[in-house]
Amino acid sequence: MTDVNPTDATDAEDREELTWELFGTATRELAEQIAADGWIPDIVVAVARGGLTVGGALAYALGVKNCGAINVEFYTGVDARLDVPVVLPPSLNLVDITDLDVLIADDVADTGHTLRLVREVLAQHVKETRTAVLYHKPHSVIVPTYSWKQTDAWINFCWSKLPPVAGLPPR
Repeated sequence: MTDVNPTDATDAEDREELTWELFGTATRELAEQIAADGWIPDIVVAVARGGLTVGGALAYALGVKNCGAINVEFYTGVDARLDVPVVLPPSLNLVDITDLDVLIADDVADTGHTLRLVREVLAQHVKETRTAVLYHKPHSVIVPTYSWKQTDAWINFCWSKLPPVAGLPPR
């Protein structure tokens, strides 16, 4: 989801702004929700790319040292997506997570199709999967196990708000 340029979105009023400082608060509160459930995963699997920062922060906050990532492409632009999400290489070695409790971390459950795909792929191999996202959209096809905030708005994430530096002219 965060692979798109948020400046392409419509009104600034219809946006959530996630600053780096608020990101720290959000991930800490999300980790507290998970810990309050009495459930600590064996591994945190981040959905790349937007879930990488979330997964890392949750792993630190929960004291989980085992981390992994799964690469999924779905969004190609603002409200532009492929027909279905696609898992991209490199692939997570599913043998390494067999019979573990897995927390799947992502930045947002927008349509929910990416999170659902990852959960379905991993659920065949692991003991239990739970999902954690910063933002949950009410129209998502799945309700994440844990979420920090529900919104209908476009989200400007601190890690993807600015354009990539690659390809910019040198200063």
